[in-house]
Amino acid sequence: MKLGIDIGGTFTDLVLLNEATGELHFGKTLTTYDDPSNGIIKGTTELLARVGVQASQVSTIVHGTTLVTNAVIERRGSLTGLITTKGFEDVLEIGRELRYDIYDIKLSVPEPLVPRNLRKGITERINYKGEIVSPIATDEIATVVDALIQAGVKSIAVCFLHSFVNPTHEKAVGEYIRKHHPDIYVSLSCEVMPEIREYERSSATAMNAYVQPITDQYLRHLEKRLRDLGFNGVINIMISSGRLTTIEGARHTPIQLLESGPAGGTMAGVFYGKLIGKPDLLAFDMGGTTAKASLINHNEPEITNQFEAARVRRFKKGSGLPVRIPVIDMIEIGAGGGSIAHIDNLGLLKVGPESAASEPGPACYGRGGEKPTVTDCDLVLGYLNPDYFLGGTMQLDIAAARKAIETHIAQPLGISIEEAAMGVHLIVNENMANAARVHILEKGRDPRGYSMLAFGGAGPVHAFQVARLLNSPQLIIPVGAGVVSALGFLVSPVASEQIRSLVCPIDEMDWHKLNTMLAEMEEEGFKFLEKSGISRSEAQITRIADMRYTGQGHEISVRIPNGTLSVDSIPEIHKRFIAEYELRYGRSIDDIGMETVTWRVVVSAPVPQIQPRQVVSTTGSQALNGERTLYFMEGGKPVPQQCRVYARYLLNPGDSFAGPAVIEEMESTTIIGSNSTIRMDNYRNIVIDLHY
Repeated sequence: MKLGIDIGGTFTDLVLLNEATGELHFGKTLTTYDDPSNGIIKGTTELLARVGVQASQVSTIVHGTTLVTNAVIERRGSLTGLITTKGFEDVLEIGRELRYDIYDIKLSVPEPLVPRNLRKGITERINYKGEIVSPIATDEIATVVDALIQAGVKSIAVCFLHSFVNPTHEKAVGEYIRKHHPDIYVSLSCEVMPEIREYERSSATAMNAYVQPITDQYLRHLEKRLRDLGFNGVINIMISSGRLTTIEGARHTPIQLLESGPAGGTMAGVFYGKLIGKPDLLAFDMGGTTAKASLINHNEPEITNQFEAARVRRFKKGSGLPVRIPVIDMIEIGAGGGSIAHIDNLGLLKVGPESAASEPGPACYGRGGEKPTVTDCDLVLGYLNPDYFLGGTMQLDIAAARKAIETHIAQPLGISIEEAAMGVHLIVNENMANAARVHILEKGRDPRGYSMLAFGGAGPVHAFQVARLLNSPQLIIPVGAGVVSALGFLVSPVASEQIRSLVCPIDEMDWHKLNTMLAEMEEEGFKFLEKSGISRSEAQITRIADMRYTGQGHEISVRIPNGTLSVDSIPEIHKRFIAEYELRYGRSIDDIGMETVTWRVVVSAPVPQIQPRQVVSTTGSQALNGERTLYFMEGGKPVPQQCRVYARYLLNPGDSFAGPAVIEEMESTTIIGSNSTIRMDNYRNIVIDLHY
C-alpha cells in the first residue's frame, strides 16, 4: 500500500493505492495553515479507517507541499547569513540589472532574502578554470562565522566565485561551521546549484539556506506524527522536476520542493497519457488558489531550469528571485475556486489573484468568508450541488453565495446575480485559455493538436469551456480528478539529478575529461538510488546538455546519447541541437559553432506500473441521477437550461451520451456543454469529444 499526500492552498488531498490490485481510495480535507501536519493526520486517519487499513500496512508515503514556496513568498524563513568572495557581497542586490517592466517608473524588485548587514566577504579567489589564485584566508573564517552567529542567524549560505569548478574553499567553510557550530544550518552552492552564473547560484543558495530550518523542522515533525500513527515505511518527497527524493534529500536541498504539488499533476498526466495512448497532452490543473497548465510531449513533461520564486508581481516574469533548479515548465495564473472576484478602480470586473483559500474560504463554505469567489459563482450557476460537495460531507450555503455576489458585484454593476456569476465564470475561463494558448505557442506548438487532461477540485467544472476556447479536439477527466496531483506522486520515479558546468565549444571538447565527469555524476546518482533500495541494474540514465551557439547568452536543453562520447558523437549531438533549436525558433544558423554550458545527468528508478481501479461505495443502480438547472451563455446572457446529472461511480465502461450534462463524484464535478459526445473508457476515465 502506498499513500500520496498533497497539501494545496484550500484542500489536502490523499490517495491510497494498492500496487498489487491497482485499487485506489481517495480522501480530501481542508488544509490547516497553522500546522499543515494536522490536516495530513486527520485526512490519513479518516481515509485509513474508511478503507480498513492500518498505518503499519502502508509501505510508502509520498508527500508534496507548498511549505517552501509559501515560506519564501511570505518571508517566514529563518534569519540567514551569506558568506561570499570579498567584494561580491552585493551580488544578490545587483542581480542582472534588468527591468521587468520598462515603463513602470515606480518599479519594485524583491528584497534579498539576506539583508546587507548579514552578507560577509572572505579573502579568496578561484578563477574560471578552477585554479586557486588567492588561497582562502583561514583566519577570517572563524571571525566571519562568529559575527553572523552573534547577529542571530540560524542558517548560513556559502557561495564563492567559480566554486562550481573548484569547491575547495566552500567546503573548508562548510566543514568549519559543521564542526564548531553543529546547530547552525549550512548550504554550500557547490552542493545546491553547482553551475555557472554567479547571481543565480547565489540566489538559489541563499534561498535554500533561508528555508532549510523551517523545512527540516516540518519534515521531522511530520515524520514523528506519522510514526506515532504506526507507519514504519519509507517517506519520499515530490520535487519540482516531477521526480521523488528521500526525506533526507529534501532536508538538505529544500528549494527543490518549490513546485512540489503542481509537479504531481503533470506526472499524473504523463501516467494517464501512457495508459490511454495519448502521448501528447495539455495537463490542466485548477485547484482552490491557482490554475496551471503544462505540456506533455511524447509522454514526457517539459523541464526547464528557469524559475522564479516570490515575484513582486506574481505573474510578471522577471519580478522574482531566480532559482536555476530543474522544474516542470508550466504556466500559472491566479484563478482557482477560492479566487476572489471584485470591481477595480475603473469599474471593471476582475477575478483574483487574491484567494479566500480555506480560511475563511468562499462565502458558501460558511466559515466567515464574505467576498464572492469563483466557487460561489459556480454554485449560483448550478454547476455545483450544495448537498453533494465533497460527497455530501460539506454543505454549501447558496444563500450566502448569492448575497456575496449581489453585494460586491451585481449591485455595483447594476446587473442580476446570475449575470454577475456568469461574468466571473467567463473571465476565469478566458484568462486560463489565453494563458495556456500563449504557453503552447511560445513552444512552437499548435493548441489544436493537444487533447486536454483536466483535474483538480475546480478543473473539471471549467475545463470544457477552456478546451473549447483552445479548440482542443478532446477533453479527458481521469479517475480521481479532484485528487490527481496526489496520485501523480505515486506514479513518479525516485531519481537524482547531478549538475556540473563545462563551458566548451563542442569541436574543442576534451572527451576524456567529459566522460570522466559524466561517469562521476552517474556514480553519484547510483549511490543515491541505492540508499532507497534500488539497484544499479534497475536504474535508467538520462543525459542532458544546456547548449547554445557560440556567443549566445541563453541555452536550450538537448538530450545527449548515453555511453562513451567522442569526436564521432559530434554529428549526432549537432543533429539533436539543430532539431531542438528549430522547434523553438523556427530556424537554425549556419556556419556558427555550438558549445555546451552545463551538463545534467538524471539517474532514476523505473516508473511504477499500475492499472488504476477506483473503489467506491455507491447506492442506486442507475447512473442517471435526475436533472438540475444550469446557466449557459446564449445570445450574450445567461440562460437557464435543464441538464441531466449522472453519478460517475455508476457509469460503466462503454457508456456514452451527448452533452450538455453534469457528472458528479466526491472530489469534483464535471460540467459538459452542448455539441459534445461523452463516453467512459475501459479505465473509467471520462472522454469528451468536442464537435465544432
